Amino acid sequence: MPWKMDGDRIATQDGKPIWVYGDGKESPFDADAALSKIESLNSESATRKRELRKSQETLALLDGIDDIAGFVPAARKAMETVKNLDAKKLIDAGEAEKVKAEVARSMQAKIDELAGQLKQKETALVSEMIGGSFARSKFIAERLAIPHDLVEARFGKSFKIDGGRVVAVDASGNTLYSREKPGEPAGFDEALEMLVDSYPYKDTILKGSGGAGSGARPSGGAHSGGTINRHDMDAFGAHLEDIASGKVRAV
Repeated sequence: MPWKMDGDRIATQDGKPIWVYGDGKESPFDADAALSKIESLNSESATRKRELRKSQETLALLDGIDDIAGFVPAARKAMETVKNLDAKKLIDAGEAEKVKAEVARSMQAKIDELAGQLKQKETALVSEMIGGSFARSKFIAERLAIPHDLVEARFGKSFKIDGGRVVAVDASGNTLYSREKPGEPAGFDEALEMLVDSYPYKDTILKGSGGAGSGARPSGGAHSGGTINRHDMDAFGAHLEDIASGKVRAV
């Protein structure tokens, strides 16, 4: 019998029943300590079972691999490759075409930006070269009765930049060549004089001191003393508005 008996009762020591071992030795039995130990052992057993199950699942993934020792470095290399995929632009993952397309889009955006900047500079250059030629024109200052901005508004479209210089074209788009230097494009003032000479309303813009060009005719009293009367100026302004609105084609 494992418990020590005192008559018909279990003998105790310090309030704990006395257990008799198989070799006859006796020891008080601490039930609380025993239950705590059993609970601890059960928890440890459950943890070990979970770890064992996880190990079994991991080993199942390696099923069929003959060289386990060689698998570990290979797996590490594969994980390193995956980690570096983004840095390598996914080329190793078969994304080369996407990378090319992205590079092409980036380059095209840069080209468009540079083209826009170049266009702005070209526009500014044309404005300066052509507009400046009107502003500095000796022919306008001496022979015409209207300011250079109005002259540019009427004849500016007949000038363009060709070979780095300002040249003029007629209504058909043909370059106007110099009469003073045969074979060469006419200089700005010479070309402008040709255009004014062929302008049907030239009498309204020429100063009263004389006509412009070989075919010019006297002003006929329309203006005198280097001025232009209000009627002729209004007519010229209306003509410019007709040109701007497309009612009249510039010549």
